[in-house]
Amino acid sequence: MTDFRLSPAIADAFPDTLIALVTATGVRGHEPWPRTVAALEDLEQRLADGTWRPADETDPRIEAWHAAYRSFGTNPRRIRPSVDALGRRFVKKGTLPRINPAVDSYNAVSVQHGLPAGAFDLDHVIGDIDVRHADGTEPFTPLGEPGTVENPEPGEIIYADTTGVLTRHWNHRDAHRTRVTEDSTHVAFVLETLRAHRDGHLLEAAAEELQGLLAPHAEQTAVHHLSAARSKVTV
Repeated sequence: MTDFRLSPAIADAFPDTLIALVTATGVRGHEPWPRTVAALEDLEQRLADGTWRPADETDPRIEAWHAAYRSFGTNPRRIRPSVDALGRRFVKKGTLPRINPAVDSYNAVSVQHGLPAGAFDLDHVIGDIDVRHADGTEPFTPLGEPGTVENPEPGEIIYADTTGVLTRHWNHRDAHRTRVTEDSTHVAFVLETLRAHRDGHLLEAAAEELQGLLAPHAEQTAVHHLSAARSKVTV
């Protein structure tokens, strides 16, 4: 079991934060996921037809993350929130990346709903996970760069377990150690909003959609919520 905790300082600074944790156990990442493929292709077709575009930095959902990034000293136009970066790449290329079925699933849900999304392989998490301000000494090995070790800036918001940073700049980039692959069988997916009063319904819809993509390919799925009012969840 892993505890996810929202630190009191984060809850005070961002009191309308709501995080949906969609967990999946017994994930079968090597089999075909036709619903995920269809979701990706549908988004790509709608973009090509001009009937839909991803949320950009003029959208209130993205604006909120830009403001949050600036509050802890990160330039959001240089180091972008994950959903912003994904949407920009999608518009430029016309296609979404194909990584593996689990990652493709949360990418589709993220860009569809304009909400940041990520995931951790819980079998590679050490101890519990805290959303907190960094002190600047924590080690971080970026996704895809196993030979690199860097440190967050003091005050930067991070996801961290007991031995290092799992995500820098709140949701900008994940760590290599806890990346989700085809072999991952115990995964926690994360969906986030900073304005639950306005976008809570979007978060709920996104979590339901993601759970629907995961359920046919997992032994068990569940949805949990982390917020200022409920600052610890065990998954």
